[in-house]
Amino acid sequence: MGEGLRVVGAGLPRTGTHSLRVALERLLGGTCYHMSTMWERDGRDVGAFLAARRGDEPDWRQILAGCTAAVDWPVSAFWSRLSERYPEAVVVLSERDSPQTWWRSVDATVFGVIRHRIADRATADELDGSFADLLQGLTHDAFGPDWDDRENAMAAYTRWNERVRAEAPPDRLVVYRPGDGWEPLCAALGVPVPDEPYPHTNSTEEFIARQVERVEERDDPSALPLPRAPADPEVATTGSEASSTDG
Repeated sequence: MGEGLRVVGAGLPRTGTHSLRVALERLLGGTCYHMSTMWERDGRDVGAFLAARRGDEPDWRQILAGCTAAVDWPVSAFWSRLSERYPEAVVVLSERDSPQTWWRSVDATVFGVIRHRIADRATADELDGSFADLLQGLTHDAFGPDWDDRENAMAAYTRWNERVRAEAPPDRLVVYRPGDGWEPLCAALGVPVPDEPYPHTNSTEEFIARQVERVEERDDPSALPLPRAPADPEVATTGSEASSTDG
C-alpha cells in the first residue's frame, strides 16, 4: 500500500476510539488522527472540518499528513468520503456492547462538553467558537436536533452503526468492540500480534481530568462537561460505572 491511511475509523465518539488510536499507532508506526489530535495541533484543522461539513473537499493530504490511521470525530463523520479516497484502507467500525453502555459514557463526557460549548458560544473566542460550531454541527448531523435526549440518541447511534455495516465494503469492514483485543485489527492489517496488553485509555475519569488540564492551560471553562438538566435518575451512573468504559 502506498502513502496514506491504512485505517479509516467509522465509529462514533466514546466507542473506545482513544484506545484504538493508541493501538493503531503501535501497530502501524504512524500517527492516528483523533479528536485529541486537533488540540495537539492547536486547533488548526477546525476550519477545514467546518468546510468539509458544508460539503467542500478539504485538503485531506495536508490534514492527514503523517497519519496512517484516523478514528473518532471529526474524521469518522466523513468516513465514507475517506474510504473512497483511500480504497485500500480498512474501515473500522468501533462500537459498544449496547446503546445503553455507549449512552452512559457519552452523556458524562463528550455530550457534556458539547452542552457547555453551546451554552458559552456567545462569549467564546474565534477558535473556541468555531470548535463549538463544529461540535454542534457534527452532533446534529449524527443525532438530529434532539441529540441530548437519551432515547433519541441511542436510536441514532444504532442507525449510524447499521448504516456503516450496510455501506462499507464487506471485505474491508472490521466491526470492533472494546475487549476484542489485538487479533481482529492485526488480521485485517496483516501485522503481527504484539506481545503486550491491548491499551485501555480515556476512561470517564481520565477524560474529565484531561478537560480540567485544558481549562487550566487555556483558561477555557467550557472544556468541562456540563451535566444535563434536569437530572434523569434513570440514567444516573456512579463514578465506578462510568469509568468502566474507555473512549
